[in-house]
Amino acid sequence: MQQINLASYNNYPYQPGGNPIKRILWFYVNALIFKTSLFPFSGIKVTLLRTFGASIGQNVVIRHRVNIKYPWLLKVGDNTWLGDGVWIDNLVMVTIGSNVCISQATILQTGSHNYKKTSFNLIIGNIVLEDGVWIGCGAIVTQGVVAASHSVLSTGSVATKNMDAYFIYQGNPAVKVRKREIL
Repeated sequence: MQQINLASYNNYPYQPGGNPIKRILWFYVNALIFKTSLFPFSGIKVTLLRTFGASIGQNVVIRHRVNIKYPWLLKVGDNTWLGDGVWIDNLVMVTIGSNVCISQATILQTGSHNYKKTSFNLIIGNIVLEDGVWIGCGAIVTQGVVAASHSVLSTGSVATKNMDAYFIYQGNPAVKVRKREIL
């Protein structure tokens, strides 16, 4: 039987963008300002994200202990909330629409590995959360997923496939459970 050999791992041709100095600077800014509770002000965080190349809309709220891998691969619309402990592991582009709520301890995971290859190759895919989406506490959205307009991923659920507009998804893997009705 074949076995995984991590010594043979090579993530080529993946390139995160940004020059090495920019990546190092972001590492420290992320660690000192975003991943702590020492800077509770969203305005400072929004300005820093824009400085590092993110596209951030108006009235965006960024809570404590948010971890963002690469801001130059992030687009966020207006009136969007990023809750405490959100982890945006954006090896490739993550696009978040307007009026989106990403609740506490949510993970947006754009990368994984091919467990069928001995070299454990990197697998990546963009994530898109369209306008009005709500991702519940502790939920996970995996690579390549599109959460269509006003869909909901309930608490602790894992989205591994696209989510239809105005539907609520639940479970691991998440399945469509009912229509979302907004009054």
